[in-house]
Amino acid sequence: QLSLVESGGGLVQPGGSLRLSCVASGFRFDYYTMGWFRQAPGKEREGLSCINGSGGGTHYADSVKGRFTMSTDNAKNTVYLQMNNLKPEDTAVYYCAASSSVVAGIHPGMYDDWGQGTQVTVSS
Repeated sequence: QLSLVESGGGLVQPGGSLRLSCVASGFRFDYYTMGWFRQAPGKEREGLSCINGSGGGTHYADSVKGRFTMSTDNAKNTVYLQMNNLKPEDTAVYYCAASSSVVAGIHPGMYDDWGQGTQVTVSS
């Protein structure tokens, strides 16, 4: 049974850093595209980053480019999102997702499976 479990969220002050983890179970994610998304109250789900599990490269939304970095540990079936210089507007529930598409992208509709999410709150 396929599952995705996020962890690493919490409360951080503006300018601080967090690293989110997503452990994939029930499938080998190196055959998939993996993505990170977030959703703030009252807003649509926003694509942040994606990476091809076989090492095809990473893509980032403009809102996080230069601050967030996505990476993988294929042996552990785990993806990470390193978040630096966090801002209050980064406050949201963060989700990881998996897509069987051969074309990498950060459109929510292309992703087949989703984790439960982890809360990130940026506040002083």
